[in-house]
Amino acid sequence: MKTLIRNCRIISPGKDIPSGNILLENGRIAEFGTSVFQADHEIDGSGLTAAPGFIDIHSHGRSNHDFCDGTAEAFAAIGRDKLQDGVTGFLATSLSVSENDLRNLCRQAESYKKNVTDGASLLGVHLEGPFFTPACAGAQNPAFLQHPRIGLVDELNAISPVKKVSFSPELPGGIEFTRELAGRGIMPSGGHSEADYDCFESARQAGMKHLTHFCNVMTPVHHLRFGMVGGGLMADDVYVEMICDGVHLCDQMIRMIARLKGPERMMLITDSMRAAGMPDGNYTLGGLPVVVKGGCARLTTGPVAGSTLRYFNGFKRLVRLTGLPLSEAVRCTSLNQAESLGLGKRGRIEKGWIADIVLLDADLDVRMTLVNGTVRWKAGQTAL
Repeated sequence: MKTLIRNCRIISPGKDIPSGNILLENGRIAEFGTSVFQADHEIDGSGLTAAPGFIDIHSHGRSNHDFCDGTAEAFAAIGRDKLQDGVTGFLATSLSVSENDLRNLCRQAESYKKNVTDGASLLGVHLEGPFFTPACAGAQNPAFLQHPRIGLVDELNAISPVKKVSFSPELPGGIEFTRELAGRGIMPSGGHSEADYDCFESARQAGMKHLTHFCNVMTPVHHLRFGMVGGGLMADDVYVEMICDGVHLCDQMIRMIARLKGPERMMLITDSMRAAGMPDGNYTLGGLPVVVKGGCARLTTGPVAGSTLRYFNGFKRLVRLTGLPLSEAVRCTSLNQAESLGLGKRGRIEKGWIADIVLLDADLDVRMTLVNGTVRWKAGQTAL
């Protein structure tokens, strides 16, 4: 069946068509532009902007569920409700938990990926932990931290493909671990780290091209000690994750990152925990107690514990603070993620590309989300 999205503004990296049409067929974009295309079904896009569906490569949960719950119910709820946020694809992101819990997460990820019909696509697993420096655990459970071990990654990767591993490169064996990951086509990502600049550079040269929740729990810029933040700002081949929720990065830092890195190397993430889409209250993260107040999640001991950010709200904040044209800002929401992690032909509205599309209104609120050319959520639909 052919579906036509008509009379919409079309936004794609480097492209802004004020009024056009998009023809979808067999899960792909068949045609797009100002021409009128014949279709079996039409979606009225008047007053709406069609953009590539958002890809959240760092998210732990939503709707009072966490991927580390390791249940089919958790995966189904998170995947379904992320559609409301404009997310069409995501990486199921772990925490520092037991190895058995990691195995179970991967088993559930593979099951969800094969069976999902009403949620966002699961594009792989992101291991955030357990390979972190204890001093930089942040909101990760210190009881489960360990040194980098490629054998564990191989075991988990055999259950369900691991696309990215966040770790502290300064740990014993960290640079060799970086090489091993890169050699397997898994993205090494520095984070929760006290690495100095020299360590950062060694890891970068070994294949570390991502930095996890940039600036958060990593060595800052100092006029005598450049640190991982300084290295990340200066390295043209390194992508940085950004949590644009007003808690993890101040407005001025977001502007500086945009100026120095540009949209070609920025990746918007949520780092959302189970309280995303939920009211303030008491929750848990990796078995640790969390209090959410005013939308800010913190461990009861004080550290920030992920976010409650919904993806489209982060996108709105990024656009407002940086002034980036939408045709540049959308690089940060899907194309950079897809290109750097090998997630297929996602992130552009282009002929032959996967028809993952979000329709936004003038306020950049989500009105409709399509996955593989099928409407999986629209405004007014009952959900959490």
